Amino acid sequence: MSRGRLILMNFIGIIVVLALIIGGGYYYIQKSNYVSTDNAKVSGDLYTVVAPAAGKVASWNVEEGIDVSKDDEVAKIQSEDGEKTVTVPEDGKIIKTQVKENQMVQAGQQIASEVDMNNLFIIANIKEDKLKDIEAGDDVDVTVDGDTKTTIDGKVEEIGYATNSIFSLMPSSNSDGNYTKVSQTVPVKISISNYSENVLPGMNAEVKISKN
Repeated sequence: MSRGRLILMNFIGIIVVLALIIGGGYYYIQKSNYVSTDNAKVSGDLYTVVAPAAGKVASWNVEEGIDVSKDDEVAKIQSEDGEKTVTVPEDGKIIKTQVKENQMVQAGQQIASEVDMNNLFIIANIKEDKLKDIEAGDDVDVTVDGDTKTTIDGKVEEIGYATNSIFSLMPSSNSDGNYTKVSQTVPVKISISNYSENVLPGMNAEVKISKN
């Protein structure tokens, strides 16, 4: 083997070792100082607008994507008892409309949905064995799939009081006598501040929570 080739191979070997050391150090720092997960989604306070009575939609005043204020009129329903005015319950943005003018509706039927887009938050599902490392007030770095170029500032607002599995409609069966332990997750609410209009409810997110 030529001297030049030997030097090149040694150099490459040194680079590989350094990369492994740096990568290992980064991984150790991340594991030591942060609780991370990509099992998270953008959420917000969702409000539904319902028909107060059975009848015909006499007028329809909103469309998807418009901003509304509390008590703004959405529609008028012509019922047997006269005309009923339908309003929105809170400030927000209309994200879904489900009826049209002149359509017949039933009492209690959902006719629109709105979300407060100014106060979106993250629901992150954290493994049960990691909860001891976090508490309300911890800083969080958030990345949302719809806006990957921006690191959003967040804070842990609330840690859930039950695992997600407790709300499952299909409880796990153990009829054969065999038991497999499954790691549970607990929902953690994270407030976010400097997010852009590209961040929408339902988008996937990744969070990195600073350990307490």
